[in-house]
Amino acid sequence: MIMKKIIIFGATGNVGSYVHKYACEYFKGKYEIIASGHRQTDFFEKQGQKYVSVDISNPEEFEKLPQDDVYAVVDLAAQIPSYMKGYQPEKYVKSNIMGAYNVLEYCRKVHADRILFSTTVFDISLSATNGAVLKPDMPYNFSYKGDHAVYVITKNTAIEFMKHYYEEYGLKYFVFRFPTIYNYSPYHYYHPNGVKTLRPVYRMIDLAMKGEPIELWGDPNYAKDMVHVYDCAQMICKAVEVNRDHGWYNVGTGIPVTLQQQIETIIKVFSPKDHPSKIFYRPDKPAGGGFLMDVTNAKEELGYEPKYDVEALFRNYKEEMEVNRFKELRGE
Repeated sequence: MIMKKIIIFGATGNVGSYVHKYACEYFKGKYEIIASGHRQTDFFEKQGQKYVSVDISNPEEFEKLPQDDVYAVVDLAAQIPSYMKGYQPEKYVKSNIMGAYNVLEYCRKVHADRILFSTTVFDISLSATNGAVLKPDMPYNFSYKGDHAVYVITKNTAIEFMKHYYEEYGLKYFVFRFPTIYNYSPYHYYHPNGVKTLRPVYRMIDLAMKGEPIELWGDPNYAKDMVHVYDCAQMICKAVEVNRDHGWYNVGTGIPVTLQQQIETIIKVFSPKDHPSKIFYRPDKPAGGGFLMDVTNAKEELGYEPKYDVEALFRNYKEEMEVNRFKELRGE
């Protein structure tokens, strides 16, 4: 019996590498999982897994991929502001519009059943105010200024193409709106407005490991949704098999985690027991607003159930730091 295939684009990325790992375990013996990314790497082959290097902006490269028995395509490949050094809007257009179009054309040609596509909460960023509960079907509400504007416009354009391919060709589509997805990465930086910056979570972990004081800025009760990458992967994998034609889902837990809880947990997990870090409160310092992701429809339609609370999330960070399984892919 021929095993049907799932192609995961963006499998060398920060989220994609973990989604690929989860999918290989989740679908073991049921589907053949094929990783794809733009990097030239033998990382996956060394794990006994199939990998095809594809530049999704070049339609000819898709000929390297399987042409038969493709059931689902997971498209996590994109240019995103947090990893772009400097402001290069043409890269968004090339990857997020033309790349997504080429992925859709591949789906059409190989008669894939469905495409699963990631976007981010930036499409409703002006609604993501402190204490807001963000619904999956909220209308777009974002600023047309700044480096994130072109990113959002390109991702929204790709989603409009997916609606067209569903109506025209019957290609089922599922969209997943990502907030910050929490998972350990060997690369501890991001690039807000093109400037290389240490991610705050790694700064706090570094301080906790040294037993040094950690400043808590703003209101300790400021709360946000903290979702682990494996919960994100669970939602995507469940949508691969759901008996629906399309869906739009917020990725999250729906559970608020206060800044106080977050820092206390980091200290509990990472600090030396004999001299744990202390919290210094700085209410005079600015802190961003927090929001929750409404995941009700993911629970009802997909059977999604988040497994990682904040302590399990950071304990996995610690385990992954020690294993450093994706150093070859994600190191600087």
